[in-house]
Amino acid sequence: MAIASGILLFLATIGAMELFAYVAHRWIMHGPGWFLHASHHRPRTGPFEANDWYAVIFAIPSILLLLAGVRLGWGTGYAWAGAGIAAYGAIYFGFHDVIVHRRIAHRYVPRSRYMKRIVQAHRIHHAVESREGAVSFGFLWAPKPADLKAELALRGRVGLRAPAGSANTPKNQG
Repeated sequence: MAIASGILLFLATIGAMELFAYVAHRWIMHGPGWFLHASHHRPRTGPFEANDWYAVIFAIPSILLLLAGVRLGWGTGYAWAGAGIAAYGAIYFGFHDVIVHRRIAHRYVPRSRYMKRIVQAHRIHHAVESREGAVSFGFLWAPKPADLKAELALRGRVGLRAPAGSANTPKNQG
């Protein structure tokens, strides 16, 4: 495979991973996989949470594709695709775990409209503690925060976290 084709496949894989991440987050993590993902919607009590198993699970296809393309002779296209999945995982880790959730201390403050929108959409997603009622499931693309807030209001604020210091509990915790 030509390098230009490999780079295009690499970039297309990163783009496809955004769609995959949306689907997996919306219908697996907030569905039958909630038993792992629920830990991510609660305060973390240590360096790890059950939700971290998703990073391990989603790394497996990347590792297998890299192995197939580099060592098993299946063709370099498999390696480029595996590298694209790995790159998406690295971008996700840097943004999600480091910038948004500050699992590694830093002083970065989002200043661009894009980064502010992504961070705010993710925080709005986390305002919902339950399996149902969440909004904004993507990672590299997010709707406008005003649209997300309106959607939460339309849903009757199902699962919304009670304000800090409030004795109220969220509706429909699951």
